[in-house]
Amino acid sequence: MEDTQRSTVRVDAQRNRQRLIEAARRAFATGEGKVSLEAVAREAGVGIGTLYRHFPTREALVEAVYRAERGRLCEAAAELLAEQPPDRALRGWMDRFADYVATKREMAEALRTLIASGTITKSEARQELSAAIQPLLDAGAASGTLRADVRAEDVVVGVVGIFSVCVFPEQRDQASRLLDLLMDGLRRTDAAPIPHREPAAP
Repeated sequence: MEDTQRSTVRVDAQRNRQRLIEAARRAFATGEGKVSLEAVAREAGVGIGTLYRHFPTREALVEAVYRAERGRLCEAAAELLAEQPPDRALRGWMDRFADYVATKREMAEALRTLIASGTITKSEARQELSAAIQPLLDAGAASGTLRADVRAEDVVVGVVGIFSVCVFPEQRDQASRLLDLLMDGLRRTDAAPIPHREPAAP
């Protein structure tokens, strides 16, 4: 009986933690000023005490959201490749990266603190993202749609560079055009270009 109760408590705690991460992710993605922890707890349907039990500081919550979003972005690479040709999957992944950046923008101050402390590192993030898109590049090279000499880390740095310049939501169209130019450089010269398409509705 006690084991069952402990198991139930653990499941409830994990569920609350995930609710808090999702609520914080939505709040950070809205871009409507500084996100209050009280608002996150309320959106998740838990008390502020529950939030602090899982995330003692704002930075701890930001780290959890950041890692969850990065994991989601990495998983998207395989999901897209299962549904689309490699070059289209890679371009679609770049659009997912734009959504990832939008969430990070509202966490920038806390992320700087985490980077300064060494809790998270840019090199770790780039290695993880590079590993995620390597299968896309391999499949593209095998299918003849993407160049075989492209390094995954170079693609990641290129995408990061675009969004380090196009930092505001109103620059999303420009970022999309720059991503198309990046794809032109990744595609084999004898491969057909991807037709221009409007961004999907949110």
